[in-house]
Amino acid sequence: MWRKSAANRMELIPIKGERYNYVNSPHVIVTVGLPARGKTYIAKKLTRYLNWIGIKTQVFNVGEYRRQATQAYRNHDFFRPENMEAMAIRSKCALDALEDMCKWLENGGEVAVFDATNTTHERRKLIHDIVVGKFGFKCFFVESVCDDPNIIESNIMEVKVNSPDYKDMNKDEALRDFLLRIEHYESKYEALDEEREDNYSFIKIFNAGEKVLVHKHEGHIQSRVVYYLMNIHVMPRTIYLTRHGESEHNLKGRIGGDSDLSERGQRYAQKLASFIKDQNITGLRVWTSLLKRTIQTAKGIDAPQERWKALNEIDAGICEDMTYEEIQEKYPGDFAARDECKFSYRYPRGESYEDLVARLEPVIMELERQQNVMVVSHQAVLRCLLAYFMDKNSDELPYLRVPLHTVIKLTPAAYGCKMEFLPIDSEAVDTHRDKPDNVNKDRSSEEALITVPLHF
Repeated sequence: MWRKSAANRMELIPIKGERYNYVNSPHVIVTVGLPARGKTYIAKKLTRYLNWIGIKTQVFNVGEYRRQATQAYRNHDFFRPENMEAMAIRSKCALDALEDMCKWLENGGEVAVFDATNTTHERRKLIHDIVVGKFGFKCFFVESVCDDPNIIESNIMEVKVNSPDYKDMNKDEALRDFLLRIEHYESKYEALDEEREDNYSFIKIFNAGEKVLVHKHEGHIQSRVVYYLMNIHVMPRTIYLTRHGESEHNLKGRIGGDSDLSERGQRYAQKLASFIKDQNITGLRVWTSLLKRTIQTAKGIDAPQERWKALNEIDAGICEDMTYEEIQEKYPGDFAARDECKFSYRYPRGESYEDLVARLEPVIMELERQQNVMVVSHQAVLRCLLAYFMDKNSDELPYLRVPLHTVIKLTPAAYGCKMEFLPIDSEAVDTHRDKPDNVNKDRSSEEALITVPLHF
């Protein structure tokens, strides 16, 4: 937007965005299922997704409450239904988690994920009575059902290696113990029932998404949850992220635009193709933006390629093709406003990081459906994707480091996502700009430009 200044000249009004509010009533998402069915994987991924799109979400894992309440895990006997002492401890831990969860929702939380087995009608009724009957929140059950031995084995190996219960235990011993723990749960397991639990809203996911059953979901939040869960899977895969090679604009410190690769950027493209060939990645697919610098970077990679408009760099509007120095000189108020709140600031006639997150949601959905993918894109875009996978908040997101000529390898796992930076031996400029200390609109140009990286 524009306005007249005191000197009767047209000047830019800095534009600040606000995060969209999707939630008019707090929601509780309740996981259901036997151990090693991907419940915690689903709970953590769903939480990351909802936080990423601006919905304040937190996981309440009953297993963590149990580990805090008891001494070091000994063996499967703790989960035997006839072990009344242990059963009392487990029940108290579940109630403590429920109490903390509801307090959190009463104090500004929007969606809570209650992560536990919750494998009996009695336990689910208790949860529903408290969440809906006592507090008036919405409740949505998510059951993961799996009888595919290959998926179960894969999930058991993930849990066996990563679960805090088995960190100091011999691997073979841990596997035997975990299988016995599953047997204890199987003896009392009661699946969600459309007739007996007809008044509940729920989704049943069979064999990691092979089939999905949705029962009486209601409202925007539950619709978003269903859409997301229909797209994810729990099978192992790897995602590779890289920016385009150094561009002519990068050399000159200019943002946006559609410039070609520099000579060093072209060398990176060649080295990237060799690197990917050496990795011998099964079924790899390559995604790029529509801009020349990403297409040129991926040109030599021997794998099926797709072009995504959604992967284009953030639209800098009237500031496209400008240097930071030029923006400070022409639009100093705008430059300061972006430094003050980089996530929600929207370039005039352009985009904000929040707009970019919304634009990238279909990319995330498709990434969740795929196996091995390499994304060749841009700094702001990859910051948004990294924030999703690494659970970074909106303050951290715009300042995540995504250097040129580096492959970022992401390996999703049951309890998070492993990230590795793999620099390719090819020199490039540094385009990262940290937030300056002074973000006031009346600051000096020197203060405004102090963190601008060197360029030609």
